[in-house]
Order: sequence, then structure tokens, then C-alpha cells
Amino acid sequence: MTLAILSALHDEQRGLIEQLYQPYRTLHAGREFWQGQLQGHPVVLALSKIGKVAAATTATALIEKFGARRIVFTGVAGGIGPGVQVGDIVVAHQLVQHDLDASPLFPRFEVPFYGQSGFTADPQLTEQLLQACRAAMVALGQPGKVHHGLLASGDQFVSCAQAAHTLRRDLALAGHDALAVEMEGAAVAQVCHDYGLPFAAVRTISDRADASAHVDFKVFARDVASRYACAIVQALLKSLSIQ
Repeated sequence: MTLAILSALHDEQRGLIEQLYQPYRTLHAGREFWQGQLQGHPVVLALSKIGKVAAATTATALIEKFGARRIVFTGVAGGIGPGVQVGDIVVAHQLVQHDLDASPLFPRFEVPFYGQSGFTADPQLTEQLLQACRAAMVALGQPGKVHHGLLASGDQFVSCAQAAHTLRRDLALAGHDALAVEMEGAAVAQVCHDYGLPFAAVRTISDRADASAHVDFKVFARDVASRYACAIVQALLKSLSIQ
């Protein structure tokens, strides 16, 4: 069963590509896809590029072209929930598009014709990912916390404390308690929902979605994200090996 590991940025996936056994690169739909094995598991690695449309295109290609049967998204995000700090990890329970508003035809945040706003991550894969994140934090010697909750996705890099506050408040008024904000996850979750495939997502908190986010994000993605992604994926694959 091929596992697809999806990230938005090269820095988030560089270490994983270096560890691939018998790597094979394919160019498709303007993207690089790397196939091979990690710890004996057939995998395909891909960069989604940034934003919901790009991520949905990549996820569809992973399924249609490369036969992915489950997808895990690893990457970084801005923390907006209370107690969610830089260096923490958020594993998605559910994902929602914070910039989707088809009102008054549909309630704000609801995906038209789906009858729902959020897409729930696969419970079994998510539990394995949670355990992998906790193991990775120990292996890395990091003091951060592992959170489990809502990820909010949108085509906006949130880098203003007031914007982050407003975003979280508006979501909360609709019953969505968001822990972090990013730009791809909910789109991939919707694609996996449409295809009936297991999906899970993890985001390491690179910034607090405030005025320093543009600096913190770049430094964190370059210096830290790859180490986190490698440690988490290694621990996840060990868990999958003992199923």
C-alpha cells in the first residue's frame, strides 16, 4: 500500500528524499515526484507547492498517477490557539477552509453541496501519527507539546496578530476551535474525502502568525522543519511496520 508524503516546501522534505532507497524521480503536472522505499515501505514524496489549488492538484496526481492509497501531509504552520507555541506540533483532528464563504447560499465555512465545513482526518492513521510525533519529540530532545485539534487552511499567509485574532474569533463563532493556520491541508483532506482514502496531517509551529511570522517562518523552515519531518515520518513508518 503506497504511502504518499506531501509537503509544501522543499526544506520540509529534503531529508526524506535523501533517505529514499532506490529513488526514482518523475516529472508530472509541473512537479517532481520521488518514488522509492523508506524503512521497507513503498512511498512517493511530493511537494504540493503553496496554496489550496496547488495542493489539490498534487494530491489528485498522487492518487491518479502514482497509486497513493493514503496521504500524510507534513509541514509548518502558524499557531493561533492558546498555548500553541513555536516548536510545538499540531496533528489535525479536522481541517477547515477559513477563507471559504458561500453565504447566504450556504453557512460561512461550509463546503457547498457537502453539508459540512470540516473534513475529519482518518482516525487510525491520525492516532499513529500522534504517537509518532510524541516519539519524534523525545528523539529530538525537544520540549515542545503535541496538540490534537483543528487546522485552518486558506490562501493567505497570516502575518498580523490582529488578522490571526479575527480569523480565530470568526471560526470560533461558527463552532471551530482552530489551533493553527496554514495554506494547504483542508484542500488535500477534501480530495482524500472524495476518493475515500485515509488522510492525516501534522504541522510543526514555526511562528505565531504575527508580525514576525515572515522572518520566523523562513528560518524555521530552513533550519528546523526538515529535522522534524524526518523524525516524525521515521517514527510513523515504524508504527506502520508493526500493524
